[in-house]
Amino acid sequence: MGIIVFLGDSITDAKRKNSPNQLGYGYVNMLAESVKDSDTSWNIVNRGVDGYITERVARGLHHDCISLHPDYVSILVGINDIGIIVQSQASWQDKLYLLEDSIRSYHEMLFDLSRETNAKVITLEPFVFPKDDKYQDWIPWQKKMSKNIYKLAKNYGAYFIPTQEPLNQKIEELGYDAVTTDGIHLTQLGHQFLADIIKKTFHL
Repeated sequence: MGIIVFLGDSITDAKRKNSPNQLGYGYVNMLAESVKDSDTSWNIVNRGVDGYITERVARGLHHDCISLHPDYVSILVGINDIGIIVQSQASWQDKLYLLEDSIRSYHEMLFDLSRETNAKVITLEPFVFPKDDKYQDWIPWQKKMSKNIYKLAKNYGAYFIPTQEPLNQKIEELGYDAVTTDGIHLTQLGHQFLADIIKKTFHL
């Protein structure tokens, strides 16, 4: 049996506590459905929590993930960090310090996973979809966050999955409301995109 642990915020959580299998109604459950008839018996664990920032995921890493001895770990977190930074009344320099704190927590996660597990790790780029003026000021911080996650993933031999541009392309093809419900959370089509790309990356 293989163990796959999903870590993240509300996008991963997807109301998992209200779902029959505790996997939620998003991409984690979709992936579970797609691999249930495979040769390997997978134990899929959703540890996403609505509202979590990177530091909070890192703080619970041992309990939520490492203690389970996972074979695969998927991490999608960072957009709540960006929201806090953008909405802060702090100076530009202090906002950069807030970003550094988030990146430090992400670094701690990848360090601990590399040291204490043999898991293959996926890091998914956090995404945001501006409409009119809404979320436009999130984009520069999303780019900074993504660039840093990419560097960390490369340093630790983890996979980095770009999501922003592929999902932007889906919006161009199908329309804004086909992909996102509010500029941050995904529709079922958006969740299916994540499920498909994770399955492909992990060769499940």
